Amino acid sequence: MADANHQHAAEQLALVLTNHGLQRMTARVLATLLFTEQQTITAGELADRLHASAGSVSGAVKMLTSVGLVERVPAPASRRDHFRLRDDAWAVLYTNQNEVLAAMKKAAQAGIAATERKSLARRRLTQMNDFYDFLLGEIPPLLDRWRQRSDGET
Repeated sequence: MADANHQHAAEQLALVLTNHGLQRMTARVLATLLFTEQQTITAGELADRLHASAGSVSGAVKMLTSVGLVERVPAPASRRDHFRLRDDAWAVLYTNQNEVLAAMKKAAQAGIAATERKSLARRRLTQMNDFYDFLLGEIPPLLDRWRQRSDGET
């Protein structure tokens, strides 16, 4: 019964993630990694559980690895790659977002430099720059507070 409940809950989570922009297979792989009781899981095991092709699972794992949610881990006596959800996955994801925020801020600054001093475009770009500047200042202390809270719970 717990397996059926886990599977249903995982699929519901994957649906929510998909509805908010994540590719369907990536969402299903992420949900499976969240709900598995195994320490690590191979891409083949993910494909079997999801009744999916190895290629689609591989692409999903690659994407989740690139953003820091999933990591490849060594598995003694196994020739297959093993994966797991990182312990600090959500904090890493937001830490990586700083690169996106910095790129957006830089783009806004380039736009400001290219526009007339009192133009509507410059006003919008300045607001964009200020917003990303604010986020870049707020996220690191927020993550520090999260880590302190998280460390206190373990």
